[in-house]
Amino acid sequence: MTKVKIDPGICGLTTTVEAQADEDLLEVTLTVHSDCEAVTKMMEELGDTFEAMPLCLSTPGDNPLAEYSKANFPVHASCPVLSGILKCAEVECELALPKDSSITFVHD
Repeated sequence: MTKVKIDPGICGLTTTVEAQADEDLLEVTLTVHSDCEAVTKMMEELGDTFEAMPLCLSTPGDNPLAEYSKANFPVHASCPVLSGILKCAEVECELALPKDSSITFVHD
């Protein structure tokens, strides 16, 4: 199992994700707990099990989470939660190595 915590910044609506791949690494089950109503509703409507390749190895904006968010999320294109969910699934399905990522504001 792979687990991540996503701190999206100023909104403070933290999300935790647990990903569990099947033995063939073809499907991944995501358990998502979020303080964000939009993320919670997305996961309720989409379900928790996804095919690994279409979810993780798609062009930006061309996966089930992105498609749902385009139609149903409030306007907030820079939210890092979708990327965090996808990164967790990628690592669990052995499509990426685990490495923290961040966005850091530089104040000169």
